[in-house]
Amino acid sequence: MLNRLVFIYCFVVLLSSHIAFFVDHIELPCIAGGYPSPTVRWLKDGRPLPSDARWTRRLTGLTISDLRQEDSGSYACEVTNSFGSKEVSGQLHVIDPLRVTLSPKNLKTGISSTLFFTCTVEGSPEYTITWYRNTEPIVPDEHISIQGQHNDTLQITAAQKLHSGAYQCFASRKGHTAQDFSIILLEDGTPRIVSSFSERVVNPGEPFSLMCAAKGAPPPSITWTLDDEPVVRDSTYKTSQYTLSDGLTVSHVNVSSPLIPDGGVYRCVARNSAGSAEYQARINVRGPPRIRPMRDITAVAGRNTYITCRVIGYPYYSIKWLKDGMQLPDNHRQVVFENGTLRLTDVQKGADEGTYLCSVLIQPQVSINQTVHVTVKVPPLIQPFDIPSTSVGKLMYIACVVSSGDMPIRITWHKDGQLIVPGSASGVAIETKEFMSSLQISNVTLKHNGNYTCIASNAAATVSWERQLIVTVPPRFVVQPNNQDCIYGKAGVLNCSVEGYPPPKVMWKHAKGVGNPQQYHPVPLTGRIQIMSNGSLLIRHVLEDDRGYYLCQASNGVGSDISKSMILTVKIPAMITSHPNTTMARKGQIKELNCTARGEQPIIIRWERGDTVIDAERNPRYSISINKKGDEVISTLKLNPAERGDSVFFSCHAINSYGEGRGLIQLTVQEPPDPPELEVREVKDRSMNLRWIQRFDGNSIITSYDIEYKNKSDTWDHMYTTRNISPTNNQANIVELHPACVYSIRMYSYNKIGRSLPSKELTISTEEAPPDGPPMDVILQPMTSQSIRVTWRAPKKELQNGVIRGYQIGYRENGPGSNGQYSIVEMKATGDSEVYTLDNLKKFAQYGVVVQAFNRAGTGPSSTEINATTLEDVPSEPPQNVRAISVTSDEAVITWAEPPRLTLHGVLKGYRVVFWSLFPDGEWGEMQNITTTREQVELRGLEKFTNYSVQVLAYTQAGDGVRSNVLYIQTREDLPGPPAGIKAVPSSSSSVVVSWLPPLKPNGIIRKYTIYCSSPGSGQPAPSEYEANPEMLFYRITHLTRGKQYLIWAAAVTTAGRGNISAKVTVEPAGKVPAKILSFGGTVTTPWMKEVRLPCSSVGEPTPTIKWTKDSEDSAIPVTADSQRQILSNGTLVLRLVKAEDSGYYTCTATNTLGFDTIIVNLVVQVPPDQPRLTVSTTSTSSITLAWIPGDNGGSSIRGFVLQYSVDNTEEWRDVFISSSERSFRLDNLRCGTWYKVKLAAKNSVGSGRISEIIEAKTHGREPVFNKDQPLLTHINSTHAGLNLQGWTSGGCPITDLMLDFRPKGTWAWQSLKANSTNQLFLSELREATWYELKMKACNSAGCGNQTSQFATTDYDGSTIPPIKSARGEGDDVKKLFSIGSPVILVTLGVALLFIIRKKRKEKRLKRLRDAKSLAEMLISKNNRSIDTPVKGPPQGPRLHIDIPRVQLLIEDKEGIKQIGEDKAAVPVTDTEFSQSVNPQNFCTGVSLHHQALIQNSGPLIDMSDIRPGTNPVSRKSIKSAHSSRNRYSSQWTLSRPSQSQSTASARTLTSDWRTMGSHGITATESDSYSASLSQDTDKGRNSMVSTESASSTYEELARAYEHAKLEEHLQHAKFTITECFISDSSSDQMTTGTNDPADSMTSLSTPSEPGICRFTASPPKPQDYDRGKNVAVPIPHRANKSEFCNLPLYMKTDPFFRKQGELHDPCPAVPPREASIRSLTQRAYHTQGRHKTLDPAKQQAQTLGHSGLGSLGASSGTATLPQRTLTMPSSNNAATASTSSTSSNPTNSNKVGGSRDSLLESSSSALGRLQKQSVGAYSKSYTLV
Repeated sequence: MLNRLVFIYCFVVLLSSHIAFFVDHIELPCIAGGYPSPTVRWLKDGRPLPSDARWTRRLTGLTISDLRQEDSGSYACEVTNSFGSKEVSGQLHVIDPLRVTLSPKNLKTGISSTLFFTCTVEGSPEYTITWYRNTEPIVPDEHISIQGQHNDTLQITAAQKLHSGAYQCFASRKGHTAQDFSIILLEDGTPRIVSSFSERVVNPGEPFSLMCAAKGAPPPSITWTLDDEPVVRDSTYKTSQYTLSDGLTVSHVNVSSPLIPDGGVYRCVARNSAGSAEYQARINVRGPPRIRPMRDITAVAGRNTYITCRVIGYPYYSIKWLKDGMQLPDNHRQVVFENGTLRLTDVQKGADEGTYLCSVLIQPQVSINQTVHVTVKVPPLIQPFDIPSTSVGKLMYIACVVSSGDMPIRITWHKDGQLIVPGSASGVAIETKEFMSSLQISNVTLKHNGNYTCIASNAAATVSWERQLIVTVPPRFVVQPNNQDCIYGKAGVLNCSVEGYPPPKVMWKHAKGVGNPQQYHPVPLTGRIQIMSNGSLLIRHVLEDDRGYYLCQASNGVGSDISKSMILTVKIPAMITSHPNTTMARKGQIKELNCTARGEQPIIIRWERGDTVIDAERNPRYSISINKKGDEVISTLKLNPAERGDSVFFSCHAINSYGEGRGLIQLTVQEPPDPPELEVREVKDRSMNLRWIQRFDGNSIITSYDIEYKNKSDTWDHMYTTRNISPTNNQANIVELHPACVYSIRMYSYNKIGRSLPSKELTISTEEAPPDGPPMDVILQPMTSQSIRVTWRAPKKELQNGVIRGYQIGYRENGPGSNGQYSIVEMKATGDSEVYTLDNLKKFAQYGVVVQAFNRAGTGPSSTEINATTLEDVPSEPPQNVRAISVTSDEAVITWAEPPRLTLHGVLKGYRVVFWSLFPDGEWGEMQNITTTREQVELRGLEKFTNYSVQVLAYTQAGDGVRSNVLYIQTREDLPGPPAGIKAVPSSSSSVVVSWLPPLKPNGIIRKYTIYCSSPGSGQPAPSEYEANPEMLFYRITHLTRGKQYLIWAAAVTTAGRGNISAKVTVEPAGKVPAKILSFGGTVTTPWMKEVRLPCSSVGEPTPTIKWTKDSEDSAIPVTADSQRQILSNGTLVLRLVKAEDSGYYTCTATNTLGFDTIIVNLVVQVPPDQPRLTVSTTSTSSITLAWIPGDNGGSSIRGFVLQYSVDNTEEWRDVFISSSERSFRLDNLRCGTWYKVKLAAKNSVGSGRISEIIEAKTHGREPVFNKDQPLLTHINSTHAGLNLQGWTSGGCPITDLMLDFRPKGTWAWQSLKANSTNQLFLSELREATWYELKMKACNSAGCGNQTSQFATTDYDGSTIPPIKSARGEGDDVKKLFSIGSPVILVTLGVALLFIIRKKRKEKRLKRLRDAKSLAEMLISKNNRSIDTPVKGPPQGPRLHIDIPRVQLLIEDKEGIKQIGEDKAAVPVTDTEFSQSVNPQNFCTGVSLHHQALIQNSGPLIDMSDIRPGTNPVSRKSIKSAHSSRNRYSSQWTLSRPSQSQSTASARTLTSDWRTMGSHGITATESDSYSASLSQDTDKGRNSMVSTESASSTYEELARAYEHAKLEEHLQHAKFTITECFISDSSSDQMTTGTNDPADSMTSLSTPSEPGICRFTASPPKPQDYDRGKNVAVPIPHRANKSEFCNLPLYMKTDPFFRKQGELHDPCPAVPPREASIRSLTQRAYHTQGRHKTLDPAKQQAQTLGHSGLGSLGASSGTATLPQRTLTMPSSNNAATASTSSTSSNPTNSNKVGGSRDSLLESSSSALGRLQKQSVGAYSKSYTLV
């Protein structure tokens, strides 16, 4: 029978109540045992426990976490197995924890204050409060009282010093205690005077103010008296009082106009609840003294009394007090103060009573007197008495006797502080006589208990005496016990209540049995039985043994004890005594259930099935029978037949008048189990994990499971079986499966009854497996010094185990010092053959490479390691220990050591030594280099005594390495060269002055000069020698003979010796000396913004006059003194803060009556260099290679460049310093796929120049994109989803972040996940059969890419779910309208915004043009610095180089601005048209822009708004319709290809119409010729964009320069010649004509080497020489003929090169300026061309040549050979022919042009006046057309 019992432990614990405070958790114990293992069910308040995570069912019981108030209730533990059930229950009371708050806290107040403390308790209301002070319990007294229902208020009245301390409030409840405390600090609050007034004397009418300040707690109030009379606020007295924040009370009395009565003793009295303080002082008001009338005084015996003599007026001599004719004081108790106040201490009735006289001496022998009578009163004194205790019903007499005191005396009685009213109501009688009173009680009762007080009072004082009366009362019953019935198991109360004083003690006794009681025994008080507070007995659970007699006994020590007995009868309620706890039945059999009950009759038995009462009459399957046996009742329930639904609890209920009993029977109906619910937990490549749930076991223990599986295509006859799986398992692994196969699976379960039906069939696909074979045919090929190309083929097909998704390439360095670890890169599979390039490798290093293939399952084996070495590169470090030794004056030795081996990056081929000279003026010499294989080199042929900069580099097969740091050396001194010039002029009849110039090559430090003088024919063998200091460049030789000729020469001397002598000059002393200049002309170079002195020392007799002039084109302008210029007395010209425009030729002329002399000084002002032309050569993912061409060096060699770059959207610029010899630079370590801004500036000895235009370039790479051919999800089941992260293409930049967001469809909250791997990611813990939304975001340095998708998890059995059908909602129409309307709104806003922007830009353009004239003039004057700079050819005219980035060119006339509207005509030209006849890599395009003939108030307009850097302006695809182009200006673009034979060159002419309606109709147009190159790559435009500031500045520059150029050309036809053209390729060389020095001339200020940029120079034709113009990069000017010589500037006429041999006079006749201008016009030939006329190639070539402007004034140059570029120039013959033919072949057009009324030359006299002031000489301006 052991297996049929259920063992339950710890029942008793739950039978009693649990009281739990708020804690973390509590456990209700319930430990059960039995076989079979029982199941435990918990109920709360009769209902099963709801689902709550705070309730945890354990083997030892129920644990409740986070206990709450609502957890209170009745809990039952019901334990059941197949053979029975048991139940235990108990109560759980959850009580809030006590929380105590005591207020106030940290109180600081004064003594005598009233304090209240409130103790607030939170929690269960059943608590007690106790109070403590300084850890001692508080006992109430006359100051302290405890109040409130729960003693929660503490009151302290008239607090004293001893009441200070820490107060605590304790709240207790059944062993749980909480407390709070407060600190109270009590100060002595008695007021004290802290500031007061002093005695003073005032005149009548003189106002005075009295102040009295007091402090106390609480703050006191202050009152004022004058001679004991209150001071009343009126018109005389003004009083005020206020309290400061620190508790100080201040009071003032102000008397505005005092009189004599306002004098006297002023007293201030400060009072509060703690006491009072006073201060007094006399205020004397001048006037006749007198005494105020004084009132009689009543004094109290035993106390102190003050008597004040109320004197007013001042002055007086003294105040005296007399009594009975004797002057006071006459004993120790009397004191007279100086102010006349008399104090009587411890007043005695007989001695001190009487009349007192105040005598005031006001004059000698004159006094005034006043008397006051003092009466002494004696207070009463009560004799002490006591009150004895008594009992109820006795008599009481209490006497109160006053032993002394003045009569009459009044005596009263109080009880507990209340006045006693005698009478029947109080039961008290009072009898009072003169000095005694008695209190009589005839019948003492309990209400007479209390404190009795006798109070006696008279006119002097009131006194009292208090004692307590205690009345005792014997016990008596208030409620007597009576016989009582109690129900078994219920609670019962036996009533018994008594009273008495002191309170009686109650005791209960019990005697068993129902007959006469034999012996009473005390009732044991346990948890079940307790005595209540009123004396009643509580039995919480009545048992049968509790029946019998009970005795209630009470006593209090007063009288006899009392007692009363009663009988307790226990009634038995109906209860079930026998029933089966559990029973079994087979499904379909008949089953009977029996139940036996007993208790008080009658008993009714009721059957229930679960919670439903069984009605056998209505349900024929049930029948109930009843059988009585003695005092028991047996009931039987029959089920016919038993069903599965009968496996429930059946209960039989026995009911009588006293209660109800229940018997619980568990019926178990057994049958075969249901099939298990099978699901796939995990699927791998060769195994799967299954999990199942057995929902119903047939009420019989499962004995085993069977699993069957097969290939999907097979029948179940070919199945595989796993049998007899243990019933304790709920999962199993199936192994040895094949990858990527589909299987069907089902399952059976077994119990003792039989086998279940098969489970639902599942279909499963196994995963892929990693490849089993490596890639084949791996080959390595080095590509560069840092890259190796790897090629291979995919693994064998049978070893791939799935689809190959990609490959992992592992590589490592196999050199010394490497760690041997592989670096891994991945790539996606593209086919059977693969290739990958490994970048960023070490240079010239050996690498080992392996390759692995991977699919979705993983990575396969790696291939055999193969080695390869990267190519050589240039050395990254310079040679070490570079040293330089100067050997001689022209030789030096340079030595060095080899660079570190690791930095060579290849096989060392040799070394290169780069050196250049540094001249004293700061300029650099030509850079030279020497190549050697040794580590030493000798530099020979150096300049003597010259500083040199030296750098050494190593080179390999790949090229030159890094240069070493610059090393400076200086060659040694040597003999100096001859002085550069010498002059000797007579200064008198016996002396001459010699001046000279220092040697051009000093070859050292000049120590002195030696001057030699000899006279030919004098017979002297040696010349005379004179020495001069090196600082002196002139010397006066005296004592010479007049009229005799002398030879004079000079030589310089250094430490090496005397140098070569100068040329010899002849001089003859004379009495009268014509003017001569001792100073020398030449070139003076200086940095700008410095002061320059140009000396002009002269001699002559008479003293010559000095005049300075500056050449300006063909005229000389006198130099006048101003703030910037000054001519000193010695003739020196001082120029302060020189600028570029100060450059030029200055002439000094010395004149006297006998002659004149001149010198010419060429002043060259050095300025910062011009901006370089910067462009982008190449880009990669991490680098940008830049190239540039320097601009004008500003007259000083360029020292280096500063390159600045930043990310496009930031302004954080970084600087890179670059050597002056570099023309390209690579920016490394840049972010992939990022736009960068770059700018460059050059530096020379003057400083940093203008910054180049900002260009933008982008490194290769873009944001990641998900490959649409790749699946997004690799695997989905009911709870997991695999994501294919390899579908992301990096865009060339490594992916740095990968974020995922997913959520179930229809929910709001997104779940976020960040992926660290780029292979595969699994989403876990998904919901079954749920549609999900998925968002993926991949980011790299170039940006972020997004991918969205939707997927659905499968059902638990692996089946898929249908898609969600979205019903058309009410908002669909709104969404549709929104989707249609949004683009329309956006387009409208965009058009409006564009219109506003264009309008504002137009306004800004017009504003800038108003100031364009001054800007252009400044730029022109700035560039004039190169006019007089001596170069290797003739002086060049001023050049103004201007770029046109994204601007519209407008030309402003003198009175207004006219702008072409927004209409622009363009002709589309396809790339095919160009490719037929034009080489796209090398051609230029001739452009003819027709503009309106000049009329008054108008100017030429050129529309270039559509021309942008890096784009092809003629290949645009937009064009206006033909009918609208008739009213537009016409422009013709001639596209020509230069070749070796100009006659065969083909060209295309594109024409559009530009027109302007004037006052005379359509005006004639003039033709200007341009050339432009075609852009081949419009996508490079962004790389050459410039800033807005640069665009706006060049806008006005070009506008003004163009206008100025047209006026220079006499407002007719400007000739434009090509000076530079950049062809469309990747190099950065330039094409240059028209200049001699590419490095220093302004034309070297070149544009970036981008296709589509050419430079033009507008100038009159310049002389060219046939012979010197061939096969050179820069034409050299020829000697001019007479007509040409006349047109040269003045400074050029003085050059011997332009004079014919033997021609000493000026060949130019005197021609007025106006005639010279007209002559210059007639010598020029112009070509005109009609509108809308397309010529054949031959004619067009002639016209194009006519526009070139190179065929005038005898210019004839053939093909000019340029460095690395070839620009075919038309010959002069062709040009002349073309010009002649075009002029003669079209006379109509020629006449129109020549005779046009609109010509500004004919109609504008103001313009002609301007022309008369201008030169007809060479003048050029340069423009850049983009």
